[in-house]
Amino acid sequence: MIASVFSKTRPINYVLIGVFIIFPFFLYAISNSNLDYSWDQILKQAIYLLIILASSALVNFISLKNNLTKNNNYAALLFFIFLLFFPSIFENLNILIANFFLLLSLRRLISLKSMISSQEKIFDASFWIFLSALFHFWSIFYIILVFVSIILHGSRDLKNWLIPFIALFTVIILFFVCNGIYNGILLENILNKTYISFNFSYFENIYQNIALSIFVSVGLLFFVSLLMSIQHKMLNMQSSYKKILFSFVFGIGIFVLSANKNNSYLAFSLAPLAIIGANFLEDLKTNWIKEITVYILLSISIFLFIMQL
Repeated sequence: MIASVFSKTRPINYVLIGVFIIFPFFLYAISNSNLDYSWDQILKQAIYLLIILASSALVNFISLKNNLTKNNNYAALLFFIFLLFFPSIFENLNILIANFFLLLSLRRLISLKSMISSQEKIFDASFWIFLSALFHFWSIFYIILVFVSIILHGSRDLKNWLIPFIALFTVIILFFVCNGIYNGILLENILNKTYISFNFSYFENIYQNIALSIFVSVGLLFFVSLLMSIQHKMLNMQSSYKKILFSFVFGIGIFVLSANKNNSYLAFSLAPLAIIGANFLEDLKTNWIKEITVYILLSISIFLFIMQL
């Protein structure tokens, strides 16, 4: 039934996704004693929730606006399901902001296939990535996707190769202006996060380990499925799907490189995997198999979410 409800874009689906996100968000906040009645705490939690809801809406917009999925809301549904795998995302403001900026960047990069205002889109995408790096430094790894997009759409124009560096210079100027206002604190915070760590022994309980293991397995299944079927997609859409695949890989790369890592750093891979997973569901020809797949994923995510409270 759930797969059938989200198989078409309906106004009720957006309400359902909103409710689906709001309920576990507050449940997690209450269970972790993050919710009280002080105005500053209420405002803080409201900002967290607003960014998550905006990210979900952006995932849905990217998938539908660029025809990455058919007329359905599977991507938004899967994004919610994957959020439940890693509830620590709900309280990591820097990761939420950085990921939202990367989604804005991905939106511009996917739209490059139209070949309209290409240079503006390259600048915007690069700008959002460098801005994201101010909140989580290794988000800068995502800039590789900009150059991949240039190779796919505009490698012959030298200006396209220079635009990311102009965006970098712009963000650097803005950063040092703000850093001066805050007496150098911002620069110190950035420098403290610029080292690499491959330490994965961060799990606080076995359910965080299980969530990561299942997520990797599901991600690998979805990734390979799209990788094998991409040649059967429309020719003018193949570059967009390649960017989504690269985006997922780079999202995992950010997680791997990050120091003091935890499962919330996997937030960078959720959106592309949700879009990839939506294509996997679309390719399932039998409705009852779709339903079972969605119910299994949803059941696992709810179980893992509850056990991590």
